[in-house]
Amino acid sequence: MDTTHQSLHADVLVIGFGKGGKTVASTMGGLGKRVVLVERSERMYGGTCPNVGCVPSKALVHHSRKGRPEDVPQEWYERSVGEVQALTKLFRGVSYDVLNDMDTVTVITGAAAFTDPHTVSVETGDGHLTVTAETILINTGSEPIVLDIPGLRTSQYTVTSRELIDTTILPGRLAIIGGGYLGLEFASIYGQFGSQVTVLEAAPKIFRLVDDDVAAVAEGILVDEGIELIVGANITEIRDGETSATVVYEKDGQQHTLEADAILAATGRAPATGDLALDAAGVRTTERVAVEVDEHLRTSQPHIFALGDVNGGPQFTYISLDDSRIVLDQLIGEGKRSTADRVAIPHTLFITPPLATVGLTEKEARAAGHRVKIASQPVAEILPMPRSYIVEETRGVMKFVIDADTDEILGAALLSVEAQELINTVALAMRHGVTAAELRDTVYNHPTSTEAFNGVLATIVRADT
Repeated sequence: MDTTHQSLHADVLVIGFGKGGKTVASTMGGLGKRVVLVERSERMYGGTCPNVGCVPSKALVHHSRKGRPEDVPQEWYERSVGEVQALTKLFRGVSYDVLNDMDTVTVITGAAAFTDPHTVSVETGDGHLTVTAETILINTGSEPIVLDIPGLRTSQYTVTSRELIDTTILPGRLAIIGGGYLGLEFASIYGQFGSQVTVLEAAPKIFRLVDDDVAAVAEGILVDEGIELIVGANITEIRDGETSATVVYEKDGQQHTLEADAILAATGRAPATGDLALDAAGVRTTERVAVEVDEHLRTSQPHIFALGDVNGGPQFTYISLDDSRIVLDQLIGEGKRSTADRVAIPHTLFITPPLATVGLTEKEARAAGHRVKIASQPVAEILPMPRSYIVEETRGVMKFVIDADTDEILGAALLSVEAQELINTVALAMRHGVTAAELRDTVYNHPTSTEAFNGVLATIVRADT
């Protein structure tokens, strides 16, 4: 539509089409409230997850494991990217239609910036639009961090995760800067497609969120698949050549070089607040440029909320969804729900097999003063879990950290087939005080991966006295 000099008033204005914002928009629109949702890019309807995050990356994890011996790597990769792009396009269209088809919701594509606490100016392809609202939600997500390493930002071979999964050319040699969730997932994906992958991590170890025994198993799986992991690497320079780049790094006091056809910057994401003119709205930000919020996700302006990555909380889609529950409870509920209600939140690193965690590690539990007992077993040795042999994925380990006095589960690390599903059962048990013995002796369907709990939790390998 022609938006030149138009003005709109809404009960609720949502800036950004992320999971939390679109959920609030749909709910409030369904209640008859006038909702306006502004999204900068037509490629981001639905937010990061279905477009450039969880959906395409996890779809590539799936496709990377479907290769046949006769497949030519480049053709296999190009075909996979095409199928993934078709999937994200489908999800994007559904996200847009669900909201735009509501009589009470207007979706606008354009760049929004505050002009005062209740007003934003939106620059669209057709002109200028002013939107005022009683309640405003900031849901603009985050953007990749590209470190200020000499030559990195200007190199023609540097890519973000979004740019990498958009290309149909499989890099022969892929250097990944950063050994966190993103870097390791992409290392696993592209290594399986056939790239020669090197992960460069500045810290002295990777898999820092798990105990050393679990980390050793996970590292072994990646190394066995041909991925080179270099820790303690201080990258000093990127030099572009005619057909590739040279990555210069220091390790143990010596200088090394690495040739790469593509360099993935995987050193985290920062809240996307730079273009919102938050000062004009009187909205405060933190030192890390996140929108400052309280436990109810209200900003320094009580009628303005911030949801998802932009508020500086954990950068997960399911956290953004929970943010929407908190905000909706403020808008139409009792106003009691808060971020303090979140306990036993699970996380999954989608290497193959996936590594899922929840709660405390053994090291953290002991540091917190708990007397602990440990149940740990390699997946290949868990007899009640034939599922791992059925699907031909017996790599990995399961480890539980248990309070020796109460038998309550303090934490778990599951490196196994279907760990991303199993961890939700463990998290639910932890939230409701289900003991390790109860989880051990529960009747599970057969043959399933969940049956592993019958075996692992029967094996206490170490207990405090």
